[in-house]
Amino acid sequence: MSTSLSASATAPTARRGTGSLILALGLAAMVVSMAQTQVVPILSLLAHDLHASSAGVSWVTTATLLSAAVFTPLLGRVGDQYGKKKTLVAVLAVMVAGSLLAATTTSLTLLIIGRVLQGSATAIFPLALSIIRDQVPHEKLHGAMALVSSTLAFGSGLSLVITGLLTQGSAPDYHSVFWVSTGLSLVALLAAVFLVPDKGHAAGGRIDFLGALTLAGVLVLLLLAISQGHTWGWSSAATLGCFAGSAVMAVVWVLVELRVAAPLVDMRMFAHRQVAMTNLAGLFVGFASFAQFIGISYLVQMPRQLTGYGFTASVLRASVEYLLPSSLIALIAAPIGGILVRRISARGTLAVGAVIGSAGFAWLAFSHGSSAGVILAGLLTGTAIAFGYASMPALIAASVPLQQTGIANGINSISRSVGSSIASAVVTSLLASKLIQGLPAGVPPLPQQSQFTMSFVIGMAAMLLTVPVALIGLSRHHKPLAAAPVASGEATAKAAANDAEAAPETAPASADATEADALTTS
Repeated sequence: MSTSLSASATAPTARRGTGSLILALGLAAMVVSMAQTQVVPILSLLAHDLHASSAGVSWVTTATLLSAAVFTPLLGRVGDQYGKKKTLVAVLAVMVAGSLLAATTTSLTLLIIGRVLQGSATAIFPLALSIIRDQVPHEKLHGAMALVSSTLAFGSGLSLVITGLLTQGSAPDYHSVFWVSTGLSLVALLAAVFLVPDKGHAAGGRIDFLGALTLAGVLVLLLLAISQGHTWGWSSAATLGCFAGSAVMAVVWVLVELRVAAPLVDMRMFAHRQVAMTNLAGLFVGFASFAQFIGISYLVQMPRQLTGYGFTASVLRASVEYLLPSSLIALIAAPIGGILVRRISARGTLAVGAVIGSAGFAWLAFSHGSSAGVILAGLLTGTAIAFGYASMPALIAASVPLQQTGIANGINSISRSVGSSIASAVVTSLLASKLIQGLPAGVPPLPQQSQFTMSFVIGMAAMLLTVPVALIGLSRHHKPLAAAPVASGEATAKAAANDAEAAPETAPASADATEADALTTS
């Protein structure tokens, strides 16, 4: 009797604890996604107020992208080794500092530094997923991951709306955008401090700083070439030099990781089929996500009286009427994706989402003449992105040991960022490659309608390629990646520890094996 009473009293407490945890982590992830897109509508305003060129202001976005590439895998690993809550709180504190600096400065250099600090907070997302895997009961795990993942898409759309509202009028002030970011970051920091329990597995060990430095070199050079290639010229010495330098640094990084005792990234992770295919899916989903975002945004702002297509929408109308619905649908589709992960498997959910996304992009490509059509197509692609975000963390969780969750999700997050960067470069280049001739004097260059069609077709191709990756590349039955061998010095130290610690070390492997089978069997 007392046992049953105790159990019934514990269950609601556990539910409340899980709910507050998901709320805090979802808020943190949303703040990160808002920071990534909050400057997109105000780049011209920044150029005017800071007396900077377009090339100079472009570093406000590029700096955030490069910072995320450097810090996401590193801080994911730090969280695995030294405690996820501590790392999460520290990163949110840096986010507050970066937002505050951006809100108070009138210097382009200091604004870029503030954006670098904001970019480092991208590591919050893999940290949040790691905490969920540590602390949420198995039956709620995939739904919780899906909900937190959905806040990425929702935050991106919400940020555009808030920025548009704050910069309306005859005397817009960009500082207000960053003040909102500062306030939300502070709320997220307090929520993490008070609502996220300080428990879970910490692997310990040393940080592989040489591996982190060489990996940063790979990613910075690669993303620099992708993000600036359109400005520099794709055949320019700077662009080709960055691509070549990234390839050389990749070789150096692999050699470093194969030689250090405790590498930042276990190289077997890249050879492990499930992880590799999930990262490839992340690349495609990231590409499709940004191809939809930038394609719809530009399409609806085209002046119909001059081009014969588009809807002559303002930035605010484009954000509220055309982009926000696809962000809001993510909040609805994500829990459904979590249910599908349990019912039909994560690989099945990823494939279903890719098929839905392909239909959405086909609609955008060949029938974008009405506002209703564009919005409904955006709902389809938004649903597809939500299903992808729901399934990939589940696939990663089932494929790596508990102590590698943070770094594995960090790498997957980077794969999506690379996909998004490629989409931005491809769509921007396509829209600039064929322009409408004979426009009135003073009108800026405008792309031909066929270039939007081509952009959406490429997005559809990315979604279609995700289907065989999910159904063929991801195997139905697999074993999760085994824990990396412990270096000799660490093995001696662990042997000296009491034997009671041995049992918990073996538990995650068994749990992972069960989880992997459940997630991939359709």
